[in-house]
Amino acid sequence: MDKLICAGCGAEIQTEDESAAGYAPKSALERETVICKRCFRLKHYNEVQDVDYDDDDFLEMLQQINDTDSLVVQLIDIFDFNGSLIPGLNRLTGNNPVVLAANKMDLLPKSVNLNKVEKWLRREAKEAGLLVEDVHLISASTNQGIDELAKAIEQKRSRKDVFVVGTTNVGKSTLINELINRSTGIKDAITTSYFPGTTLGFIDIPLDDHSSLYDTPGVIQRHQLAHYVSDEDLKLITPQKEIKAKIYQLNEEQTLFFGGLARMDFVKGEHSSFVCYLSNRIPIHRTKMEKAGHITENRIGEMLVPPDENSLSKLPQWKRQTFRIPEGKHDVVISGLGWIMIPEGEVTVHIHAPEGVKISLRESLI
Repeated sequence: MDKLICAGCGAEIQTEDESAAGYAPKSALERETVICKRCFRLKHYNEVQDVDYDDDDFLEMLQQINDTDSLVVQLIDIFDFNGSLIPGLNRLTGNNPVVLAANKMDLLPKSVNLNKVEKWLRREAKEAGLLVEDVHLISASTNQGIDELAKAIEQKRSRKDVFVVGTTNVGKSTLINELINRSTGIKDAITTSYFPGTTLGFIDIPLDDHSSLYDTPGVIQRHQLAHYVSDEDLKLITPQKEIKAKIYQLNEEQTLFFGGLARMDFVKGEHSSFVCYLSNRIPIHRTKMEKAGHITENRIGEMLVPPDENSLSKLPQWKRQTFRIPEGKHDVVISGLGWIMIPEGEVTVHIHAPEGVKISLRESLI
């Protein structure tokens, strides 16, 4: 008997263990399209049920691509490039060609030069050890760039299978739903959600008589802030509209708080402009460094929100990292929250963020 696969998350359907992945009541098996109880609750009630998979399980699934002759589409979140790029992807996918699709381009300020962004993406991917054949800027939610990406996929796959890979919460299911809708007219074929870890196995969507497009489980990157906040706070830190740059003129010994989720201390440098790019719903609070310690200890979750109470119970203690900025404009990136563009010149900053959240320095995107 063929395996029955959940049309929402790709898990194998089973009717025995309600706490395990793929559970569905026997009555659900009579439906034309079968989804598991977890996907049903997610789709209709926006509830997320934990499953008995760990991070390595998802990576092991991706390693199966190594044994195929296929095209790989790596979807990244342009708002969190550093956090959403899968390190060592070539080791997981073998010699298969890779197309890099940068999602959520609609979040970038309209003044951004997209040609420069594409070149920046190629350079950053190469420095991260990812060799890509092509780069496309897209927005799965507004359909920008989807036609061009779809044409490129069709040309490059040469009737081979296509595997769409990415980290959790990067927008894979939204993109695939749009590709399916364009080719078949079927809407919302795959479960989509704010929440990490929605897809639990390979979901097989036929492209023709010989090949398929596969939605794959999202790779969990524990250094992304999304894994340390409540569902409500995740909605706040995830941008939904074009990012409005917030500019602050700072002197030495001044501090910026990003809600109560992170802070930047301007330790050394000339009076400068710092440009902050993060969700428009995250308030920024400026104060003196001498007061910052007291505020961190006493006002997070009260004066400084998010985090809410649920996030406070999950967030690790803050850890400080020091960055001495080299010549040229650079971004200090807090994975999953956003970035601060640091001005040219000799500048030293401290970044305080929950331990485990990745802080990185890169050449300026904008």
